[in-house]
Amino acid sequence: MVAKTYGSAVFGVDARTITVEVNVAQGTKYWISGLPDGAVKESEHRIESAIKTYGYFMPRQKTVVNLAPADIRKEGSAYDLPIALTILKASGQMIGETLEQYVIMGELALDGMLRPIKGVLPIAIQARKENFKGLIIPKDNAREAAIVNNLNIIAVESLNDAIEYLDGRLEIAPLTMDTREVFAQESNQYAADFKDVQGQENIKRAMEIAAAGGHNVIMIGPPGAGKTMLAKRIASILPPLTLHEALETTKIHSVAGRLGNNASLITARPFRSPHHTISDVALVVNSKSICDFTKVNANWVSYAANRLSGNWEKVSSYMDWRIL
Repeated sequence: MVAKTYGSAVFGVDARTITVEVNVAQGTKYWISGLPDGAVKESEHRIESAIKTYGYFMPRQKTVVNLAPADIRKEGSAYDLPIALTILKASGQMIGETLEQYVIMGELALDGMLRPIKGVLPIAIQARKENFKGLIIPKDNAREAAIVNNLNIIAVESLNDAIEYLDGRLEIAPLTMDTREVFAQESNQYAADFKDVQGQENIKRAMEIAAAGGHNVIMIGPPGAGKTMLAKRIASILPPLTLHEALETTKIHSVAGRLGNNASLITARPFRSPHHTISDVALVVNSKSICDFTKVNANWVSYAANRLSGNWEKVSSYMDWRIL
């Protein structure tokens, strides 16, 4: 018997829907195809342990899992939940009539509980674009996904919750959130405020002019002079993020896995403070993760390159690397 549901793969700050298919037929062994990475291949052990925890069994027949499109690399442990559910349906252990109406993502612990995943916001946005009924995800990611309206966000704590919900034995109310209301309430709230700075009148005036006119700033001085302290606070005198900018910033932090559990919309401008020995490549992006700067322009790259090469005449015309 063949069973099917849907997952999602994140590329950059966007997501692409992945079809999760399972066929249980005559034969032996467990096979997974569709360019899975090591974490996806290892899902067999997590899934088997989680399934047995709730009294179900792992099929001893030939079980083929296909993640389509097969030419796209599948990475991470977030495919555990959709694979487990499709195995149960393909082996006749659950009904799951609505399984194909949802995008399902989540990492399974050995005891069947769900762990949070990365990139939930772009996944939810893509699910709404493709008119899925809802998104079934770990409870810790629910507030992040609820930023997207017109999509049923079903928060589950365990594999058993997902099984019972899809079989109609458990009712879970979709989580809803008024994104505009949350944005209005939390907008422009900063832990470090520019008004807290005592003295430093000259540099404060310079930074106010720079913030008002959108100019670049470089601060040079001995350790302890207050450069980083002032840079941390300049965001509090910049115009507040628009809702669109807040969504884009939240997407970047979501993909990078920096939102944390039960996090929601980022409404404050982020601040990054890389070490002064950082290379120009590391400043902009590294090879394994997305740089979580909200804006990187040519000035920053030029500044970093000239600073590292010791070309101090050109450095003065570029923005200080401490300010984001």
